[in-house]
Amino acid sequence: VQLVESGGGFVQPGGSLRLSCAASGRAFSSMVMGWYRQAPGKQRELVAVITIAGSTNYADSVKGRFTISGDSAKNTVYLQMNSLKHEDTAVYYCAAKATIASMTWNYWGQGTQVTVSS
Repeated sequence: VQLVESGGGFVQPGGSLRLSCAASGRAFSSMVMGWYRQAPGKQRELVAVITIAGSTNYADSVKGRFTISGDSAKNTVYLQMNSLKHEDTAVYYCAAKATIASMTWNYWGQGTQVTVSS
């Protein structure tokens, strides 16, 4: 399984970005997909998850602003980020694992940088 992120960039506070995670080797809908982020000097943080059943869950820090979704035809998972704040600046990673109960995220993308700055 390969995961390739895209869509990162530079945006002003209050702006929006949509990150994409293109999966290959396996249908994303057969895996639990997540978006993590890691800011400089901080631990990697789980931001959003979408399960095989399509349920979603979000970190409190992004609830109401970020939306995770998937397009089966494109085998791609998205993270729509609205009302971006300075503290959203981080490298964002796409990850996948077999089941929601699994403790280990088996597959990772290379990451895409998101910078929120005025």
